[in-house]
Amino acid sequence: MTVLTNEDARTDVLNRLRRAEGQIRGVQRMIEEGEPCLKIAQQFSAVRKALDSTYMRMTLCFMEQEMDDHLQPNATQKESLAVMLKDMETLLARMG
Repeated sequence: MTVLTNEDARTDVLNRLRRAEGQIRGVQRMIEEGEPCLKIAQQFSAVRKALDSTYMRMTLCFMEQEMDDHLQPNATQKESLAVMLKDMETLLARMG
């Protein structure tokens, strides 16, 4: 099983999760305080997007690690792979 070993990527994913955790606490507070359902639904949507974005980021980092480990590309190929993964991230982000 692949483990996220890139420290920058791990930090990024953890920071994104912490922000989502704060958003979830905000939703809980809104419910406790009796906020309108529409406002709560908007916050739920923001939390879902944050989690989806985090999942996508983690998945792309895993893909990059696996390609580096198994393909062992040269510097030029690594640049090409980085561009390809960035393009994939952009395309996948538009699906949500």
